[in-house]
Amino acid sequence: MYSPATSDIWSKLQQLAEHTQSDQILDYFAKNPDRFNEMSLKVAGLFVDFSKNKITDEVLAELMALAAQSPLAEKIQQMLSGERINTSEDRPVLHTALRNRSNKPVLVDGVDVMPGINAALKHIQSFSDNIRSGNWLGYSGKPIRNIINIGIGGSDLGPNMVCRALLEFQHPKLKFYFVSNVDSSHIQKTLKNLNPEETLFIISSKTFSTQETQLNAHTSKKWFLESCHSPDQDISQHFVAVSTNIEAAIDFGIASENIFEFWDWVGGRYSLWSSIGLPIAMSIGFAGFVKLLEGAHEIDQHFATAPFSKNIPVILALIGIWHINFQGADTQAVIPYDQALHQFPAFLQQLDMESNGKSVDIAGRSLDYATGPIVWGQTGSNGQHAFFQLLHQGTRFVPIDFIACLNRDTETPEHNVALLTNMLAQAEAFMVGSNKDAQNHSYCPGNKPSNTLLIDDLTPKNIGALIALYEHKVFVQGVIWNINSFDQWGVQLGKKLAADMTATEITAHDPSTSGLLAMVRAKL
Repeated sequence: MYSPATSDIWSKLQQLAEHTQSDQILDYFAKNPDRFNEMSLKVAGLFVDFSKNKITDEVLAELMALAAQSPLAEKIQQMLSGERINTSEDRPVLHTALRNRSNKPVLVDGVDVMPGINAALKHIQSFSDNIRSGNWLGYSGKPIRNIINIGIGGSDLGPNMVCRALLEFQHPKLKFYFVSNVDSSHIQKTLKNLNPEETLFIISSKTFSTQETQLNAHTSKKWFLESCHSPDQDISQHFVAVSTNIEAAIDFGIASENIFEFWDWVGGRYSLWSSIGLPIAMSIGFAGFVKLLEGAHEIDQHFATAPFSKNIPVILALIGIWHINFQGADTQAVIPYDQALHQFPAFLQQLDMESNGKSVDIAGRSLDYATGPIVWGQTGSNGQHAFFQLLHQGTRFVPIDFIACLNRDTETPEHNVALLTNMLAQAEAFMVGSNKDAQNHSYCPGNKPSNTLLIDDLTPKNIGALIALYEHKVFVQGVIWNINSFDQWGVQLGKKLAADMTATEITAHDPSTSGLLAMVRAKL
């Protein structure tokens, strides 16, 4: 069975890592003045410069050979065609079908899923249009002004991030709130000053049983009924659901026509393209939501057809493998130089770490090589005055992805110039360093790798492309590491223990947990 670490190519990459250990990235540019042009690509409104990595042509060639030797080409086609590549859960992986703007048939067990996807999109369109036009009225005849999305994980991080990133496209009369934390202060603070007559709740939960979402949903329902001074008030104009569990949503009190469908082959962290994206369509309009899908679809087409040597997700994935498996990187920093993208690092944390945080391969064998990195980051301007110090002069090896938008802030262009030049200066400083006297307190060694991703403009289409780019990068790494990027059994373990804890005896747990649980129960 395939295992990357047993191949001759893997051994060759280990040797190259030793041979290039003392190389300086800056010297690569001196040897090849055309390196920037050769190591940059543009597709779907995204420009990617990967020239500031400690990678020679020979290293890149071996990385490409590693990808070619892996089942990557086959896995890409299997994913796009609806085969059950999520082997531990026996499911297809079809977030790409959700944004399949070509509308070509995609078969699961011989059945085309596209008619169902198109029906779900029409449902999203009609409902979001009614909300945005003011035609959807609450129980007292007032239009909806406040939308509260209740979900957690992918049911929160994806739509929340996109709505914040595209805030300038948001309907001027609508306000959006995202509640995920089971801490009651989150929902209570959100509800405090809202008028229930103008408030709509979206309960986003695949199973309609997730503890955090259910608690927040029932608290919201109680608040709504108490505010209406009627325990029998019909909630159907104020509560909708996005779920595969239609029966449970109806039992909650949601009208069947207000339940938005999606499918078990939609992973939570890949679900913003589905009905989970309902708040996105409400915020930026259905036409904007379609543009989001179109941007992702364009990247899907590029991913499926471009040769690996010109395939941006493949290239970024291989660079990441070089850093993680051959350069000793434990983390990956993602630094957006755009306040609109301030939640993008948190979104990528789930996408990457929940997907590739695995220690066994698809056959259940323990791995003896590293897999997914710890992904972290925040906006660049703030980072420069905080953790950049460690990145410049600390002992940790941290590859960086810089992300920025070229066409921003036309009213005060001096802000945009300062923002972009600061980012470029930091990327240069990480590579070049300063004061080559290692004994000097101001010494910055440089030779720190980075990628720079430039977006033409912050539009729904380009945001869709950016997200899809990272989705496919994570998938490529998972395939090469021979792991299943689409299950999350570690997440399930925590859920199970939390659910069991309320029903078990204190002595059924380890001494530490028993002591803490006794303290908690004493306060209940």
